[in-house]
Amino acid sequence: MRLKLPFGIAQIGKAFRNEITPGNFIFRTREFEQMEIEFFVNPSDTIDGRPADEVWHDRWIAERLAWYQRYGIRAENLRLREHEKSELAHYAKRTADIEYKFPIGWSELEGIANRTDFDLRQHAQWSGKSLTYFDEERKAHVVPYVIEPSAGADRSVLAFLVDAYTEEEVRGEKRALLRLHRDLAPVKIAVLPLLKKRGDIVAAAHEIRRVLAHHWVTVYDDTAAIGRLYRRQDEVGTPWCVTVDVQTVGDAEKGEPGDGKVTIRERDSMEQIRVPVPELRAVFGELLAGAAWSAVAARYPGAKS
Repeated sequence: MRLKLPFGIAQIGKAFRNEITPGNFIFRTREFEQMEIEFFVNPSDTIDGRPADEVWHDRWIAERLAWYQRYGIRAENLRLREHEKSELAHYAKRTADIEYKFPIGWSELEGIANRTDFDLRQHAQWSGKSLTYFDEERKAHVVPYVIEPSAGADRSVLAFLVDAYTEEEVRGEKRALLRLHRDLAPVKIAVLPLLKKRGDIVAAAHEIRRVLAHHWVTVYDDTAAIGRLYRRQDEVGTPWCVTVDVQTVGDAEKGEPGDGKVTIRERDSMEQIRVPVPELRAVFGELLAGAAWSAVAARYPGAKS
């Protein structure tokens, strides 16, 4: 790849281990999905007077901890645990685990290890191939140190689901919802017709879903009353619902034209705004790029809870 140190390679895939007593749901399995980064550092370098591998190890610990929070896990449910010398792998200079407070208690999500040059030396020894890096500045070959963040994808998914699940009372009824970050929500938008027996409303809803589905995962549902449809989408974590109603299309029999606007409902706050259909793509583009709901909603009068 002709890269200079430091640089990293990321991968995700199946991992296997000789687990003697599988069990405890996904926490003790012989097969699991693993995410890893191998970040290579020149052990001869220093940063602000410190060995470069130690500085990069600290950076990766901070970055990985922030990653979970960035996508919605609450800080109070995360903690760092340093490995004691007695449990540290013989080749590791230092290892820190990120743990999550599951309903069953604290358990590891990810380990970030400074594995020194052990891996590359072992690979070189048994493969017979040199895995050194030529340091142009020092005119010498070095074996890079490896900083390795290694996370279980299965456990991470479970942690995001557990942290997002919420139950609250709304108008005397229980509302279950997944407060998933917009990037993690499997479905981004649901398009719902207010009246499924009105052909013009249904046709307009299908067309809106078709247009939005070119850009984001968008579903259509008309199998229940609108309140029930909202609750379903809340429970699977869909961030926004678009509702097409009589006001959107008007009433041809009465000669009443529609206003060409639809209702967008935000999952967490349940706030609703009226947006012209031609502006939907731009509005969702902003929201899915990270714009605050309050900032977008402020541009559209008539917002209501």
